[in-house]
Amino acid sequence: MFKRIALAAVAIAASVSLAACSGGAGVPGGGTKQKTIGLAVANQQADFFNQIRQAVEAEAKAENVKVIVADAKGDSNTQVSQIQDFITQQVDAIIYIPAGATAATVPVKAAKAAKIPVVTVDRNPDGAPGDTFIATDSVKAAKTLGEWVGKAVNGTGKLGVIQGQIGTTPEQARDEGFKAAMAEFPGITEVARQASKQWAQDEGFQIATDMIQANPGINVFFGRADALALGAAQAAKNASLKNVTVVGFDGDAAGLKAVQNGTLAATICQPTQKMGKLAVESAVKLIGGEKLPAEQLQDGVLTTKDNVGPFISNHP
Repeated sequence: MFKRIALAAVAIAASVSLAACSGGAGVPGGGTKQKTIGLAVANQQADFFNQIRQAVEAEAKAENVKVIVADAKGDSNTQVSQIQDFITQQVDAIIYIPAGATAATVPVKAAKAAKIPVVTVDRNPDGAPGDTFIATDSVKAAKTLGEWVGKAVNGTGKLGVIQGQIGTTPEQARDEGFKAAMAEFPGITEVARQASKQWAQDEGFQIATDMIQANPGINVFFGRADALALGAAQAAKNASLKNVTVVGFDGDAAGLKAVQNGTLAATICQPTQKMGKLAVESAVKLIGGEKLPAEQLQDGVLTTKDNVGPFISNHP
């Protein structure tokens, strides 16, 4: 795997040299040329990323910007090659949602060497951040979610944490925020935690099933994504567990409906439409030479049965 990454990095370096020699993405005197943005999506099978893609495409159309979409399907090596293609095509900017922590820095370094600005969304590679990073303030949101959970279970319970991909920005931030909340409820004991590889529902189901078998008294699950939480809820149902509180994070379509029907107790609704729109606006500004904040964090909204309705009909 690492050999393939290394070879891809060499290939990118070669393409960067060619792009730099040809003057990068800009065309001297070509002020009327339509701007082109490369959108590198981690995995379009996930509703969260699809919502961002749709918002990017809608805003790009409104601003007369061309968008080229590349779906890594969860594979970091594939994404490295896709960013290489963007550089070869001399796109004007790249909106980058890393497929994982592995090789995440390679595309940013290559794009910057080619003088192509990068807007990172949801995940910001450690050691090679984008020119600006757009995401939900997951530390703050996860703390809010954790405090709600603590009150919902009256400060007592056995907690199972189903993590996302280890090393990614959202996993680290959600862990930090939720842990801070749990520190306020010493009566809630974390009895198990396990990481997923793709934040997928089938992973959540299997991980939760194993946790239930090892810890029969478990009564709280935090799935770091709605898909993981939905898997945990199904595992709890299959095991005929009563009074289990399952919460997620994302506010994707399936997660919101699950909150509405009571399958999930709560989630954090991320402003995906706003994030996608802001990503395009930021890319255009960077192309024009503007400086932007290193981070543009957005508020996530604690979502329960009481307030979920409007988010289902009109996602923020």
